Amino acid sequence: MKTSEPGSQSDGEVLADLLSLMRLERLEDNLFRGQSRDIGSPRVFGGQVLGQALAAAGQTVTGRAAHSLHAYFLRAGDVESPIVYEVDRSRDGRSFTSRRVVAIQHGRPILNLAASFQLEEDGLDHQAEMPRVPGPESLADSRHYKREVVSKVPEKMRRYLTTRRPFEFRHVEPPDLLAPRKRPAEQFIWFRALGELSQDPELHKVLLAYVSDYNLIGTATLPHGISFLQGNVQMASLDHAMWFHRQARLDQWLLYALDSPSASGARGLARGRIFTADGLLVASTAQEGLIRLWPGDG
Repeated sequence: MKTSEPGSQSDGEVLADLLSLMRLERLEDNLFRGQSRDIGSPRVFGGQVLGQALAAAGQTVTGRAAHSLHAYFLRAGDVESPIVYEVDRSRDGRSFTSRRVVAIQHGRPILNLAASFQLEEDGLDHQAEMPRVPGPESLADSRHYKREVVSKVPEKMRRYLTTRRPFEFRHVEPPDLLAPRKRPAEQFIWFRALGELSQDPELHKVLLAYVSDYNLIGTATLPHGISFLQGNVQMASLDHAMWFHRQARLDQWLLYALDSPSASGARGLARGRIFTADGLLVASTAQEGLIRLWPGDG
C-alpha cells in the first residue's frame, strides 16, 4: 500500500500516516500484519520494518518496557505488499522478557529481530556527556538544501529527495549532496516528529527505532567524499542494534550524535548516541552496512 504523491500531504497527515503504519493488525496470538510505505526508494525503508517488528514484539508483552533490540536485514522489502510478523515468545522471566520476531514477505523472511523487555527497577546511573553543538533553532531544515539539488539529480533520485518525511531533520553541518568533500567520520543531527504525539512510552520507542535508521550508515561514507546520489554507489543496511537507556519524547528535539570507527571489506560500521535537548542520553545505536563503490560514475 503506497502513500500519496510527495508534497500532497500536510505535516500532520504525514505523521498520522506513520502512526497508522506502526499499528499492526493482529492475525493470531503471535502473528501480526503491517502495511508498507514508499518513501521514494526502491525498497521498504529499514526503519519501518524495525519499528513494526518492535511493535509486534511489544504486543505480546505486558508490564515491561523494551530496553534493547538486535536485528539483521535479510532481503529488500517490497513497498507494494504488506509484511507479516511472527513472534516467538522465547522467555518470560522474573525481570526480563525475550522475544524473537521474523518479518515475512512473499513467503520469505526479510528481517530477524530479537528484543528484550524489563520490569522497571532502580540501579547505578551515569552517562556520556552530550556533545557541544549549536541548537536546532539556529539550523536549517534539511528539506531546504534538498530542494536546491532536486533539479540537478536523475529522475529516479528526485522522488527520494522530495517525499515527505514524518520527522524534521536539522544537520549541524549539512552535507553537500552533489559535491561531497572528505571530512571526519562524524555528524550531528537534530530531529523531532512533525507534530504532537500521545503519552504512550512504548510508542515513542517504536518511533525512535524507526527514525534511528536515518543517516546512520551514511556516516561511514564521510571520510571518502562520496554521496548516495552518485550512480556508482550501492548502500544497504545489514544489521541494526539499539539500546533504550531512558525515556524520550519524539515530538521534542533530540540530537543524534553519529560516528564511524571503521570501514573495510565493502562494509561500514556506524554508531549513534541520542540525547534530549537538555543533555539526557536516551538511546544508543550501532549498524553495519554494505557500501560498494563501482568503477566510473554510473
